[in-house]
Amino acid sequence: MYDVYIEEFDLRNRQEIEEFLSPFEIELEKDVEHTLVAKSEGKIVGTCSSAGNIIKSVAVRCTCGNTGVGSKLVTHMMNHLFDRGIYDVFVFTKKANTDIFRELGFTEIVSSEKVVLMENGRRGIDDYVKGMLEKSGLGNGRKASIVMNCNPITKGHLHLIKTASEENEEVVVFIVEEDKSLFSFETRLDLVRKCTRGFGNVHVIPGGKYIISSNTFPSYFLREDEKSSQYMEIDLKIFGKYIGSVFNIQKRYVGTEPYCDMTGSYNEGMKKILPGYGIEVVEVERHELDGKAVSASMVRQKIREDKIEDVKAIVCKDVYEYLFSKEGKATIDRIKGSDSLH
Repeated sequence: MYDVYIEEFDLRNRQEIEEFLSPFEIELEKDVEHTLVAKSEGKIVGTCSSAGNIIKSVAVRCTCGNTGVGSKLVTHMMNHLFDRGIYDVFVFTKKANTDIFRELGFTEIVSSEKVVLMENGRRGIDDYVKGMLEKSGLGNGRKASIVMNCNPITKGHLHLIKTASEENEEVVVFIVEEDKSLFSFETRLDLVRKCTRGFGNVHVIPGGKYIISSNTFPSYFLREDEKSSQYMEIDLKIFGKYIGSVFNIQKRYVGTEPYCDMTGSYNEGMKKILPGYGIEVVEVERHELDGKAVSASMVRQKIREDKIEDVKAIVCKDVYEYLFSKEGKATIDRIKGSDSLH
């Protein structure tokens, strides 16, 4: 048996970790911020990384006769996160590693064919989602739902909301809370509320940390398509098992997707997964202008091209007026200086 020691790894040399992870069919994802390695006789025998409050890319290849290497790595990483003030920790891991995390107090949220999402925190998903419902002020009645990023809200989004409003007694619109879009979360939430104030049965609320977030669907923001199907499954199972049941959601509305392959795949995933939780998926034809589906990316592109006047035809009055505010001008500068898909 040889001694195993844990040390920090310089991500400027990430190729070494990528090569170590390759036989495990695990990637060192683009958003990784911190990586630890376990070494024995100067050679890497295990590794563990983190991005924000998520532990990922955990693998151990220990031929040194020393057990518990995985637990040591994860414990060191959790201590690192605790030192940064991060106490609610998530982990994406292969099913073979779940025992390591259970021994350290993690509990499983949901799993896909290849990936398990677990959490370790002061407040689990059950309590969190119940808190979302309580904070929203909504009752226990049957509801339709829409999940939207709205970066920014367009007449296309409003068409979908209007359709759901006309076909249901109560509609809850969850706005993606992850703040990685060019329009900030607070701005997106405020504009959607303003643009929908004429719908008496529509309730717009934050999506929280379990709906299309880095915790549940990191590839949505990373655009790593090859991993998306696993994360999509995780995200949708969470919606069905936890969000849908607590909010008593009977339907989820979605617009057709002619442009983005990832969103199109997500729509198909909804149709396969959500009915298993008693949620009907209603797909609505996208609102069009001059034969083209209206989208938030269309708005952002027109802003990049200095065609602000053209934006007026595809957004509601509140969004158009916002663009001329001090905050809106800062957002315009941010859009022009970025090639982000979000």
